[in-house]
Amino acid sequence: METLLTIFGDGKDLTAIQMSSRGIVVFFLALLLIRLSGRRSFGIHTALDNIIVILLGATLSRGIVGASPFLATIITCTIITALHRLFGWLMVRRAKLANFIEGDKITLFEKGRFIKENMDRALVSQADVMQGIRRTAVTDKLEQIEAAYLERSGEISAVRK
Repeated sequence: METLLTIFGDGKDLTAIQMSSRGIVVFFLALLLIRLSGRRSFGIHTALDNIIVILLGATLSRGIVGASPFLATIITCTIITALHRLFGWLMVRRAKLANFIEGDKITLFEKGRFIKENMDRALVSQADVMQGIRRTAVTDKLEQIEAAYLERSGEISAVRK
C-alpha cells in the first residue's frame, strides 16, 4: 500500500511524477471505458453521447489532479460508462425511449418551402438550412430538394427529389 501511495500520491498535494502516474492510468482507463461504451459515444453525437464525453472528461481529470479520490473516480467513470451502454441498449429496443431521450428529426424544408415555425423551434436560420443542403445534397438549388431535416444528432440533412 505504501508503494501505491508513493507512486500515485494521496489528496491534492501531488508531485509531477505522481500526477503523471495517475495520467498514465487514466489514459488507459479512458481508452478501455470508451471501447466499452461503444463506437456511438464518439460517432453519433446525440445528447446521450455528449453526456458521456463531458462526464468522463470532467470526472477523470479530477482523479488526475487529486481533487477527488482516485479509486472513487475510477468507479464513478465505470458506472457512467455502464449507464451509457445500458441506455444505448434500451434505446435500440424501445423507440419511444429513444425519442424521449434523443428527440426526433425536425422537418425544416418540405414541398418547396421553409417551415418557419420548425426552424424557430430548432433555432436554425435559413442560411443554416442552406448550408446543410449544400453539404449533404451537394446543391443549392431548392427545386432539387424534397425535404431537409434537423437530425437527432444536430446535423442538417437533405433528401433530393
